[in-house]
Parts: sequence; C-alpha cells; structure tokens
Amino acid sequence: MTETLQNSNLEKKRPAFWVFTTYFAEGFPYSLVRQISTVYFKDFGASLQAIGLTSLYGLPWVLKFLWAPLADAFLTKRRWLLIAEVALALSAGALAFCATMPGALTLGSVLFLVMAFFSASHDIAIDGYYLEALDKKRQAQYVGFQAMSYRIALIAGGGGIVWLSGVTSWSTGFLAAGLLLFALFLYHRFFLPDVEMQQRDFLSLLAELAKLRRILWLSGAVAVGALIIFLVHTETFQRAITPWTPYLKKIGVPGFITLSLLLVLISFLAALPVLKRRIFSSDSFYARAFVDYLDQPRIGAILAFLVLYRTGESFLLSMVYPMLKDIGITRDLYGLIYGTFGIAASITGGIIGGYLIGRFGLKRVIWPLVLAQNIPNLLYMFLAYGYRGIAGSPELGLANPMVVTVFVVLEAFGAGLGTAVFMVFIMRTCKSSYKAAHMAIATSIMNVSSTFAGVFSGYLAAWLGFSAFFGFTFLATVPGMALIAFLPHLEDPNQ
Repeated sequence: MTETLQNSNLEKKRPAFWVFTTYFAEGFPYSLVRQISTVYFKDFGASLQAIGLTSLYGLPWVLKFLWAPLADAFLTKRRWLLIAEVALALSAGALAFCATMPGALTLGSVLFLVMAFFSASHDIAIDGYYLEALDKKRQAQYVGFQAMSYRIALIAGGGGIVWLSGVTSWSTGFLAAGLLLFALFLYHRFFLPDVEMQQRDFLSLLAELAKLRRILWLSGAVAVGALIIFLVHTETFQRAITPWTPYLKKIGVPGFITLSLLLVLISFLAALPVLKRRIFSSDSFYARAFVDYLDQPRIGAILAFLVLYRTGESFLLSMVYPMLKDIGITRDLYGLIYGTFGIAASITGGIIGGYLIGRFGLKRVIWPLVLAQNIPNLLYMFLAYGYRGIAGSPELGLANPMVVTVFVVLEAFGAGLGTAVFMVFIMRTCKSSYKAAHMAIATSIMNVSSTFAGVFSGYLAAWLGFSAFFGFTFLATVPGMALIAFLPHLEDPNQ
C-alpha cells in the first residue's frame, strides 16, 4: 500500500523540485539561527561573552537524535515537516515583532533558541521524508541537489536577510524571512507528494509523552542538568579547571555533547548482546530505534568511518584562511574566491558525484571520488611550501590570487564529490523502519571529527608549520579510506 501511494504521487511530482524546496527550507532557518543570531546580538549591544554563547544555539542539532524516533513512530514525515514550517514562520514573525520592543535582546535570545529547536526537528522530518520518497538509486542521484539547495539557503539567509535588515530594519528582515518560510509551507502543503502511510496519530503522541515514567525521566534530567550548571559555576570548580580553560573553550558545550554521544554509542555497541535481549522483548519504539541502528553488519567499521571520513577535511578547513592570509590573500578576496568560485565548485562536485553514484553504483566509484576529495589537500601543502621559498624562486607566483583560486576550486570540487559519497553511505545505513532516527544518529556522529579538528588544528599548525600541517591533513584521511574495504552497504540493490 505504501509503495503504491509513493509511486503514484512521484509520477506526478518531479523530485528535483521538491528536493530543492525542502532542502532550501532546511538550510534557511539554520542560517537564521546560526549566522544571523551573532549579528543580531552585536547590533543590540551584547557583550562579546554573550555573543560567544550564541554557539549554544547549535545544541538542538547535536541533540536532535533524542527526539528523532518520534518522527518514525507518529504521524508522517510530511506532516512533521509542515508542522515545523508553520512553527518556524511564526517564530520569525515573533522575532520581527520583538525586534521593536525594549527587551529585544532578551526576547530575541529566547526566540532564537525556540527557532533552533524547531529547525533541528524540521531537519529530522526532511531527511526522513527524502529517504521515504526515493529509492536508493535516486537518493544518490539527487544528493547533489541537496547540497546546492542548502548552500543557496545559507546565502539567502546569512547574506540576503542580513543585507535586507541592514538597509531597512531587523523587523523587516525577520518579517521577510517569516513570509518566505510560510510560502514554503504553502507550497509543501499543496504540492509535496504523500509518500508514507500515517503511523500513530497525534493523540497517541500526546498520550505517550504524558506517561508518568517519561515525565519522571525528564524531571530527573532537568534536575541533573541544573545541578551540573550549579557546580560548574562554583569557585572550587573554576579553580580546578583553570589550567584546562583554553582547551575547554575551544571544544565548547556542543563539542562535549558530541563526544559524549560517541562514548554512549560505543558503550551501546559493547553491551549490544544484552541490550538486544532486553529491548527487543519490549514494545519501546524509542529504545528500538537506537539499538536497531547498531544491529547491522560491521557496525564497528560503520561508526569508525562516520567519525574518521571527514577528519582530514575538518583539519584543512580550519586552517585554510589563516594560511592564505599569511601569504597575502586578504579577507575580502578570500570571501570572493571561496564564497563564489569555491561554493560553485562544491555544488557542481556534489551534483556530478550524485549522478556518478546513481549511474554506476557506489562501489564502483567510491575510490575515485574519495581520492578526488582527499588528494587536493596536498595542493595546500605545496602552496605553503612554495611560498616559503623552499620550492624555488618567487616568480612561481604561488601567492597570486589566480593560482589560489584554482587551488580553492579544485579542493572545493573534490569536497563536493566526497560529500556525495558520504551522504549516500549515511542514507544506506538507515533502516526502513527508523529512517528519521537513524539519519539523526549518523549525522550527529559525523560531527565528532570537526570537534577534534577545532581543538587541535591551531596547535598542530603552529607546531608543524603550514606546509607540514597540510601534509598531515592528507595523512589524516588515510584511516577513513582504509575502512572502505570493510564497509557494508556499498552494493546497490537497484543496480
């Protein structure tokens, strides 16, 4: 029945259209929260410490795995998506109203957090819908459209809305954002295909949330969180962590939660035989979603690959601008090079990578695409090496903007190809019964490498020098590439 419903609707709707609109709708509110909040805080006179705390708005995206199973067990992904879009449009409208009030900074700080929660929930629904609507072959074919739509949304939000608010007012900017989100809701309400039969209804969801046991668990979690917050603000605790303060600031709260998630998943893996016996004997949809993800062939290799695949890229991206600045590339020039040519190359790489995977299968193209992502890291090594004069005379022109543009474009294009591989693989680790929850778990795990890169990249670059550091970023890709031989899910059943 579900398959019949899916096929009949998709014959009427071209995936390219709704893939574009849904992933634009996914990226746009993210840009409002993560990019605009810092500008908003600055304009309303917040301290640097308060502006730094806007990074906490990233927590819902790290924690979204906690409520992702609800999208699989109740209603449909499409309905969750529509509910979230209405909530996001109303949140933007509330920001437009509050921006004119005396307590604009305080009210805005709360509303940004509310919007972050709805935006992360929106992501869960969209990713789950994408997996429901398309078979594995078409998931690969349209993965490039995902990246393109998302990046355009980031430009529209982080650039367009900031510009509009600058030439008019914050109220006008947020009002325009709210109207755009509501327009996306209307389009999806009337034109987004129905691809899934409804699970349990909304009243069942309320009944599930109202169970005393879950209320007690939630109350206990809030109490523990309050206790931790109290303890970390005590003078004794502050004195104890003083030697570690520089490192702790670099990791940040989202980083700690990400690392904690990895430790929890590893613990689950170790206890999997016992957990399977206990959980699969119960009717808990929530627990089953997590354990079912770990109950697949070569799960150790999968988890390691999710963590390690983007390690080299994460190290590289954190130090590209500092190196280019040292060799004479100004900030505005870097923004032009990376923000136009680099992003265009990344989008092109993602589209081509998705096409190649859909056409030839992941197993046949994974090595060329992964190498295309990782080998360009060495270009930056030669760029830094040559600029220091070790490679030859100054007439090599390695600091020339045209040369740098070529290097940036090649690296970004390769990154787009590699991202297509990674996203397709993640989708294949998601089982049919828990698509939304499994996608949320996998995307949370993949953030671990960026956390480590943020902590250690500056120290490594200072210790090794830029040339050796970028050589190291290539070496950091080797463990992830070595795991390819042990991965399941590379064979495409539709080929």
